[in-house]
Amino acid sequence: MKGRKLLMIPGPIEFDPEVMQSMAIPTPSHVDPDFIATFGRSLEMMRRVCQCPSGQPFILAGTGTLAMDSVGACLTEPGDLVLVISTGYFGERYAELLKRYGAVVDILRAETGNMVPLATVEARLREKKYKMMTFTHVDTSTAVLNDARALGALGQKYDVLTVLDGVCSVAGEEIRQQEWGIDVVLTASQKAIGVPPGLALFVVSPKAMEAFKNRRTPVANYYGDWAHWLPIMQAYENREPSYFGTPAVNLIIALEKSLDLILKEGLEERFHRHRRTGQAFRAAMTALGLKMIPTSESLSANTLSAPYYPEGMKAADLLGHIAGAGIIVAGGLLPDIKGQYFRVGHMGVVNRNDLLATADAIETALRKCGASLETGTAARTIHQVLDGRV
Repeated sequence: MKGRKLLMIPGPIEFDPEVMQSMAIPTPSHVDPDFIATFGRSLEMMRRVCQCPSGQPFILAGTGTLAMDSVGACLTEPGDLVLVISTGYFGERYAELLKRYGAVVDILRAETGNMVPLATVEARLREKKYKMMTFTHVDTSTAVLNDARALGALGQKYDVLTVLDGVCSVAGEEIRQQEWGIDVVLTASQKAIGVPPGLALFVVSPKAMEAFKNRRTPVANYYGDWAHWLPIMQAYENREPSYFGTPAVNLIIALEKSLDLILKEGLEERFHRHRRTGQAFRAAMTALGLKMIPTSESLSANTLSAPYYPEGMKAADLLGHIAGAGIIVAGGLLPDIKGQYFRVGHMGVVNRNDLLATADAIETALRKCGASLETGTAARTIHQVLDGRV
């Protein structure tokens, strides 16, 4: 590709060369014995990454939105009460999606940069008998990190199915699906999982599978119906051929490689690495005088950051200078404040050099736009945090 730049958006991310090399092969048949084994191992590793040994994993050709759609279609029926905990754009999207399937949706909206207080969530769960509660673990529009463990506990206490939208968190933020009592963890391939776009991934608890099997009405989504896909997943895991729709063969080959790399790194080490990366980048932005959307460090995601532009600075000018330095970041997404902030992804294989290059490009861009900053401020801060000197 001409003019290759460092991709530091919240997905697609930069991918490990081994992952890219693994998929750059002639496409095998989806019933080739070697591919069947690859698919089966990928399903098994999905359980380990989500830490849900009793769960049923699904790997579908599609996006994170398809994962949301399939889960919503299969676990809700017309008239079901669903509570959506919204911390930004993607919570609102899930509410709209669920309404398409006839769910009666209540939304609890967080103030921008915050999460809905747990006491507020519990009070609402006491008021009505909800079938399901959904929440975005890391909303890509705000970089707010939700308290997944506490929300899972509330779901268990009130016997509500819990759905964690982990598109921007799985394999980057700590998730212990089974221990925390979360019924569905869903994600997409192109973020911290570290595979090019094109796979919808989710792991479903036995409780949620039982709820699906006890439906009274047909699933109103043909492609996303688990009744079609469950036999396929079971067959591949048993190393047997099966067919409903052609799988994204090369992407699944890449997924096996990426999941293997994730597990070899170790989940605890990976969570720690993302925490340190997130802390270092946020500290660098703060040192440059930028305010973050999340209102506190404890609410800040480690897979991306969302800094506000300095007051009076033109977004197009700043982003243009950053791009001119060979770094691609993302503009704002939350409609009400879309033009007031930008977003930087730092997940997957992002390393110290990537952070330094990105922070330096932002620092230089700020100076070109009129900010008075000491050269090297961002880099110095990143080194201090990553080296444990602060």
